[in-house]
Amino acid sequence: MIFVTGGTGFLGSYILQELVLQGRPVRALRRNLSFPFYLHPAILDKISWVEGDILDVNGLMENLEGCNQIIHAAGMVSFVPVDKKNLFHVNIEGTANLVNAAIEMGVTDFIHVSSVGALGRYEDARPIDEEKKWTGNKGQSNYGISKYFGEMEVWRGMGEGLRPLIVNPVTLLGYGDWNQTSCGLFKTAYREFPWYTTGSNGFADVQDAARAIIALMDSGIRNERFIISAENRSYREIFNWMANGFGKKQPSKQAGPFLTGLAWRKEKLRSVFSRHRPLITRESVAIASRQSAYCNQKLLKAIPAFRFRSLEDSIFEACSHYQKNPQPF
Repeated sequence: MIFVTGGTGFLGSYILQELVLQGRPVRALRRNLSFPFYLHPAILDKISWVEGDILDVNGLMENLEGCNQIIHAAGMVSFVPVDKKNLFHVNIEGTANLVNAAIEMGVTDFIHVSSVGALGRYEDARPIDEEKKWTGNKGQSNYGISKYFGEMEVWRGMGEGLRPLIVNPVTLLGYGDWNQTSCGLFKTAYREFPWYTTGSNGFADVQDAARAIIALMDSGIRNERFIISAENRSYREIFNWMANGFGKKQPSKQAGPFLTGLAWRKEKLRSVFSRHRPLITRESVAIASRQSAYCNQKLLKAIPAFRFRSLEDSIFEACSHYQKNPQPF
Protein backbone atom coordinates (compact mmCIF):
# COMPACT_ATOMS: atom_id res chain seq x y z
CA MET A 1 0.00 0.00 0.00
CA ILE A 2 1.36 3.41 -1.03
CA PHE A 3 0.50 6.36 1.21
CA VAL A 4 0.20 9.68 -0.66
CA THR A 5 -0.10 13.14 0.86
CA GLY A 6 -1.26 16.13 -1.18
CA GLY A 7 -3.55 13.96 -3.29
CA THR A 8 -6.06 16.76 -3.84
CA GLY A 9 -3.33 19.09 -5.13
CA PHE A 10 -2.23 19.56 -8.75
CA LEU A 11 0.77 17.22 -8.93
CA GLY A 12 -0.50 14.93 -6.17
CA SER A 13 -3.75 14.23 -8.01
CA TYR A 14 -1.90 13.17 -11.14
CA ILE A 15 0.41 10.96 -9.08
CA LEU A 16 -2.71 9.24 -7.76
CA GLN A 17 -4.11 8.88 -11.27
CA GLU A 18 -0.92 7.25 -12.54
CA LEU A 19 -0.76 4.86 -9.57
CA VAL A 20 -4.38 3.81 -10.14
CA LEU A 21 -3.81 3.32 -13.88
CA GLN A 22 -0.88 1.05 -13.01
CA GLY A 23 -3.09 -0.98 -10.67
CA ARG A 24 -1.29 0.05 -7.48
CA PRO A 25 -3.13 0.01 -4.12
CA VAL A 26 -3.07 3.57 -2.81
CA ARG A 27 -4.24 5.40 0.29
CA ALA A 28 -4.50 9.18 0.00
CA LEU A 29 -4.60 11.76 2.77
CA ARG A 30 -7.10 14.57 2.38
CA ARG A 31 -8.47 17.37 4.48
CA ASN A 32 -12.11 18.46 4.33
CA LEU A 33 -11.75 19.60 0.74
CA SER A 34 -13.46 18.66 -2.49
CA PHE A 35 -11.89 16.08 -4.77
CA PRO A 36 -9.99 17.21 -7.90
CA PHE A 37 -12.73 17.88 -10.46
CA TYR A 38 -10.40 17.14 -13.37
CA LEU A 39 -9.88 13.48 -12.46
CA HIS A 40 -12.37 10.90 -13.75
CA PRO A 41 -14.73 9.52 -11.06
CA ALA A 42 -13.56 5.99 -11.92
CA ILE A 43 -10.05 7.02 -10.83
CA LEU A 44 -11.24 8.65 -7.61
CA ASP A 45 -13.31 5.60 -6.68
CA LYS A 46 -10.24 3.33 -6.71
CA ILE A 47 -8.40 5.42 -4.13
CA SER A 48 -8.68 4.70 -0.42
CA TRP A 49 -9.22 8.20 0.97
CA VAL A 50 -8.50 9.04 4.61
CA GLU A 51 -9.08 12.39 6.29
CA GLY A 52 -6.25 13.97 8.15
CA ASP A 53 -3.55 16.63 8.21
CA ILE A 54 0.24 16.49 8.04
CA LEU A 55 0.28 18.75 11.10
CA ASP A 56 -1.35 15.97 13.16
CA VAL A 57 1.36 13.43 14.06
CA ASN A 58 -0.95 10.97 15.82
CA GLY A 59 -3.38 10.98 12.91
CA LEU A 60 -0.52 10.37 10.49
CA MET A 61 0.63 7.31 12.37
CA GLU A 62 -2.88 5.86 12.33
CA ASN A 63 -3.22 6.43 8.59
CA LEU A 64 0.19 4.87 7.88
CA GLU A 65 -0.90 1.56 9.37
CA GLY A 66 -0.44 -1.16 6.72
CA CYS A 67 1.51 1.05 4.27
CA ASN A 68 5.03 0.29 3.05
CA GLN A 69 5.80 3.35 0.88
CA ILE A 70 5.18 7.07 1.18
CA ILE A 71 4.95 9.75 -1.52
CA HIS A 72 4.91 13.10 0.25
CA ALA A 73 3.44 15.57 -2.26
CA ALA A 74 1.62 17.83 0.21
CA GLY A 75 2.88 21.36 0.54
CA MET A 76 1.99 25.01 0.28
CA VAL A 77 2.99 27.20 -2.64
CA SER A 78 2.78 30.96 -2.21
CA PHE A 79 4.79 34.06 -3.01
CA VAL A 80 2.63 36.36 -0.88
CA PRO A 81 4.67 37.80 2.04
CA VAL A 82 1.93 37.35 4.65
CA ASP A 83 1.97 33.58 3.99
CA LYS A 84 5.52 33.15 5.31
CA LYS A 85 4.42 31.71 8.66
CA ASN A 86 2.04 29.21 7.06
CA LEU A 87 4.64 28.23 4.45
CA PHE A 88 7.11 27.34 7.17
CA HIS A 89 4.42 25.64 9.24
CA VAL A 90 3.26 23.34 6.41
CA ASN A 91 6.42 22.79 4.37
CA ILE A 92 8.86 22.38 7.26
CA GLU A 93 6.88 21.31 10.33
CA GLY A 94 4.45 19.21 8.28
CA THR A 95 7.33 17.37 6.57
CA ALA A 96 9.05 16.83 9.92
CA ASN A 97 5.82 15.34 11.29
CA LEU A 98 5.52 12.89 8.41
CA VAL A 99 9.18 11.90 8.69
CA ASN A 100 8.75 11.25 12.40
CA ALA A 101 5.51 9.30 11.87
CA ALA A 102 7.14 7.21 9.13
CA ILE A 103 10.11 6.32 11.36
CA GLU A 104 7.81 5.50 14.28
CA MET A 105 5.68 3.21 12.07
CA GLY A 106 8.67 1.58 10.35
CA VAL A 107 7.80 2.91 6.88
CA THR A 108 11.28 3.72 5.62
CA ASP A 109 10.64 4.06 1.85
CA PHE A 110 10.02 7.82 1.56
CA ILE A 111 9.61 9.79 -1.68
CA HIS A 112 9.67 13.52 -1.00
CA VAL A 113 8.31 15.95 -3.60
CA SER A 114 10.29 19.14 -3.11
CA SER A 115 10.91 21.92 -5.66
CA VAL A 116 13.75 23.42 -7.64
CA GLY A 117 13.17 26.39 -5.34
CA ALA A 118 14.98 24.38 -2.66
CA LEU A 119 18.18 24.42 -4.75
CA GLY A 120 18.56 28.18 -4.72
CA ARG A 121 19.76 30.01 -7.80
CA TYR A 122 22.81 31.33 -9.62
CA GLU A 123 23.24 35.02 -10.34
CA ASP A 124 23.87 34.16 -14.00
CA ALA A 125 21.91 31.84 -16.31
CA ARG A 126 24.02 28.69 -15.73
CA PRO A 127 21.88 25.53 -15.79
CA ILE A 128 21.24 24.23 -12.28
CA ASP A 129 21.81 20.52 -11.64
CA GLU A 130 21.54 18.28 -8.57
CA GLU A 131 24.99 19.31 -7.33
CA LYS A 132 23.85 22.89 -6.73
CA LYS A 133 24.41 23.84 -3.09
CA TRP A 134 22.20 26.14 -1.06
CA THR A 135 24.17 29.32 -0.42
CA GLY A 136 21.97 30.96 2.19
CA ASN A 137 18.56 32.58 2.48
CA LYS A 138 19.52 35.99 1.09
CA GLY A 139 17.72 36.67 -2.18
CA GLN A 140 15.61 33.50 -1.94
CA SER A 141 11.82 33.38 -1.84
CA ASN A 142 10.07 32.37 1.36
CA TYR A 143 8.68 29.41 -0.57
CA GLY A 144 12.17 28.29 -1.63
CA ILE A 145 13.47 28.67 1.93
CA SER A 146 10.59 26.60 3.30
CA LYS A 147 11.20 23.80 0.78
CA TYR A 148 14.93 23.79 1.52
CA PHE A 149 14.39 23.35 5.25
CA GLY A 150 11.68 20.79 4.54
CA GLU A 151 14.34 18.79 2.68
CA MET A 152 16.62 19.10 5.70
CA GLU A 153 13.99 17.25 7.74
CA VAL A 154 13.99 14.43 5.17
CA TRP A 155 17.80 14.15 5.17
CA ARG A 156 17.69 14.20 8.97
CA GLY A 157 15.32 11.23 8.78
CA MET A 158 17.91 9.35 6.71
CA GLY A 159 20.15 9.34 9.76
CA GLU A 160 17.30 7.71 11.68
CA GLY A 161 16.65 4.87 9.27
CA LEU A 162 14.68 6.53 6.47
CA ARG A 163 15.50 5.64 2.84
CA PRO A 164 14.56 8.88 1.09
CA LEU A 165 14.36 9.93 -2.54
CA ILE A 166 13.91 13.64 -3.22
CA VAL A 167 12.51 15.01 -6.48
CA ASN A 168 12.69 18.67 -7.46
CA PRO A 169 10.11 19.56 -10.11
CA VAL A 170 10.23 22.80 -12.09
CA THR A 171 7.07 24.74 -13.04
CA LEU A 172 4.44 22.16 -14.00
CA LEU A 173 1.87 22.71 -16.73
CA GLY A 174 -1.34 20.88 -17.52
CA TYR A 175 -5.07 20.75 -16.99
CA GLY A 176 -6.24 21.61 -13.48
CA ASP A 177 -7.84 24.41 -11.50
CA TRP A 178 -6.72 27.56 -13.27
CA ASN A 179 -7.43 29.63 -10.18
CA GLN A 180 -4.61 27.85 -8.36
CA THR A 181 -0.89 27.10 -8.74
CA SER A 182 0.84 27.27 -12.13
CA CYS A 183 -2.47 26.50 -13.88
CA GLY A 184 -3.09 30.24 -13.52
CA LEU A 185 -0.71 30.80 -16.46
CA PHE A 186 -3.37 29.32 -18.73
CA LYS A 187 -5.99 31.69 -17.30
CA THR A 188 -3.68 34.64 -17.96
CA ALA A 189 -3.17 33.58 -21.59
CA TYR A 190 -6.90 32.97 -22.09
CA ARG A 191 -7.67 36.50 -20.90
CA GLU A 192 -5.21 37.86 -23.49
CA PHE A 193 -3.01 39.63 -20.95
CA PRO A 194 -0.85 41.82 -23.24
CA TRP A 195 2.37 41.93 -21.21
CA TYR A 196 5.20 39.42 -21.01
CA THR A 197 8.32 39.32 -18.84
CA THR A 198 11.84 38.69 -20.08
CA GLY A 199 12.52 35.72 -17.84
CA SER A 200 12.93 32.02 -18.57
CA ASN A 201 12.47 28.88 -16.51
CA GLY A 202 12.28 25.11 -16.57
CA PHE A 203 8.88 23.60 -17.40
CA ALA A 204 7.38 20.11 -17.56
CA ASP A 205 4.02 18.46 -18.16
CA VAL A 206 2.38 17.55 -14.83
CA GLN A 207 1.54 14.04 -16.05
CA ASP A 208 5.16 13.53 -17.10
CA ALA A 209 6.26 14.62 -13.64
CA ALA A 210 3.91 12.08 -12.04
CA ARG A 211 5.21 9.29 -14.31
CA ALA A 212 8.82 10.25 -13.59
CA ILE A 213 8.27 10.20 -9.83
CA ILE A 214 6.76 6.71 -9.93
CA ALA A 215 9.48 5.43 -12.29
CA LEU A 216 12.16 6.77 -9.92
CA MET A 217 10.36 5.18 -6.98
CA ASP A 218 10.36 1.83 -8.79
CA SER A 219 14.04 2.17 -9.75
CA GLY A 220 15.13 1.42 -6.21
CA ILE A 221 17.45 4.43 -6.19
CA ARG A 222 17.47 6.09 -2.77
CA ASN A 223 19.41 8.73 -0.84
CA GLU A 224 19.55 10.85 -4.01
CA ARG A 225 17.76 13.83 -5.54
CA PHE A 226 16.51 14.32 -9.10
CA ILE A 227 15.45 17.46 -10.94
CA ILE A 228 12.30 16.94 -13.04
CA SER A 229 12.41 19.32 -16.01
CA ALA A 230 11.47 18.78 -19.65
CA GLU A 231 12.55 22.01 -21.34
CA ASN A 232 14.00 25.41 -20.50
CA ARG A 233 11.85 28.06 -22.15
CA SER A 234 11.15 31.78 -21.93
CA TYR A 235 7.87 32.84 -20.40
CA ARG A 236 7.05 34.56 -23.67
CA GLU A 237 7.33 31.26 -25.57
CA ILE A 238 5.06 29.55 -23.01
CA PHE A 239 2.43 32.27 -23.24
CA ASN A 240 2.61 32.29 -27.04
CA TRP A 241 1.91 28.54 -27.15
CA MET A 242 -0.96 28.95 -24.71
CA ALA A 243 -2.42 31.82 -26.72
CA ASN A 244 -2.17 29.73 -29.90
CA GLY A 245 -3.84 26.81 -28.15
CA PHE A 246 -6.76 29.00 -27.13
CA GLY A 247 -6.92 30.91 -30.40
CA LYS A 248 -6.17 34.13 -28.50
CA LYS A 249 -3.82 37.07 -29.06
CA GLN A 250 -0.22 36.55 -28.05
CA PRO A 251 1.28 38.98 -25.51
CA SER A 252 3.07 41.73 -27.38
CA LYS A 253 4.30 44.22 -24.77
CA GLN A 254 7.54 43.65 -22.89
CA ALA A 255 7.37 44.46 -19.19
CA GLY A 256 10.73 45.74 -18.02
CA PRO A 257 11.91 46.40 -14.44
CA PHE A 258 10.06 49.71 -14.11
CA LEU A 259 6.70 48.36 -15.26
CA THR A 260 6.93 45.13 -13.28
CA GLY A 261 7.90 47.11 -10.17
CA LEU A 262 4.96 49.41 -10.71
CA ALA A 263 2.64 46.42 -11.27
CA TRP A 264 3.36 44.58 -8.02
CA ARG A 265 3.17 47.78 -5.98
CA LYS A 266 -0.18 48.66 -7.56
CA GLU A 267 -1.44 45.12 -6.93
CA LYS A 268 -0.30 45.30 -3.30
CA LEU A 269 -2.25 48.53 -2.80
CA ARG A 270 -5.32 47.07 -4.54
CA SER A 271 -5.26 44.00 -2.30
CA VAL A 272 -5.19 46.17 0.83
CA PHE A 273 -8.39 47.97 -0.13
CA SER A 274 -10.17 44.97 -1.69
CA ARG A 275 -9.02 42.54 1.03
CA HIS A 276 -8.30 40.01 -1.73
CA ARG A 277 -5.03 38.18 -2.11
CA PRO A 278 -2.65 39.93 -4.55
CA LEU A 279 -2.41 38.29 -7.97
CA ILE A 280 1.26 39.24 -8.32
CA THR A 281 3.89 40.07 -5.71
CA ARG A 282 7.46 41.28 -5.59
CA GLU A 283 8.67 37.66 -5.32
CA SER A 284 6.56 36.34 -8.21
CA VAL A 285 7.63 39.21 -10.47
CA ALA A 286 11.29 38.62 -9.61
CA ILE A 287 10.97 34.92 -10.51
CA ALA A 288 9.20 35.66 -13.80
CA SER A 289 11.94 38.16 -14.75
CA ARG A 290 14.85 35.88 -13.87
CA GLN A 291 16.85 33.76 -16.34
CA SER A 292 16.70 30.24 -14.88
CA ALA A 293 17.58 26.89 -16.45
CA TYR A 294 17.65 23.32 -15.12
CA CYS A 295 19.42 20.14 -16.19
CA ASN A 296 17.51 16.83 -16.53
CA GLN A 297 20.40 14.53 -17.51
CA LYS A 298 20.66 12.75 -14.16
CA LEU A 299 16.98 11.74 -14.35
CA LEU A 300 17.19 10.57 -17.96
CA LYS A 301 20.24 8.44 -17.17
CA ALA A 302 18.57 6.91 -14.10
CA ILE A 303 15.39 5.91 -15.99
CA PRO A 304 16.55 5.58 -19.63
CA ALA A 305 13.16 4.31 -20.89
CA PHE A 306 11.48 7.54 -19.77
CA ARG A 307 10.75 10.31 -22.27
CA PHE A 308 9.27 13.78 -21.77
CA ARG A 309 6.50 14.88 -24.08
CA SER A 310 6.93 17.92 -26.29
CA LEU A 311 6.03 20.88 -24.10
CA GLU A 312 4.22 22.59 -26.99
CA ASP A 313 2.05 19.48 -27.55
CA SER A 314 1.34 19.24 -23.83
CA ILE A 315 0.20 22.87 -23.69
CA PHE A 316 -2.07 22.45 -26.73
CA GLU A 317 -3.69 19.40 -25.14
CA ALA A 318 -4.24 21.26 -21.85
CA CYS A 319 -5.76 24.24 -23.71
CA SER A 320 -8.22 21.86 -25.36
CA HIS A 321 -9.31 20.54 -21.94
CA TYR A 322 -9.70 24.06 -20.54
CA GLN A 323 -11.88 25.07 -23.51
CA LYS A 324 -14.08 21.99 -23.24
CA ASN A 325 -14.50 22.48 -19.49
CA PRO A 326 -14.86 26.25 -18.82
CA GLN A 327 -13.89 27.40 -15.33
CA PRO A 328 -14.98 30.47 -13.35
CA PHE A 329 -12.77 33.52 -13.39
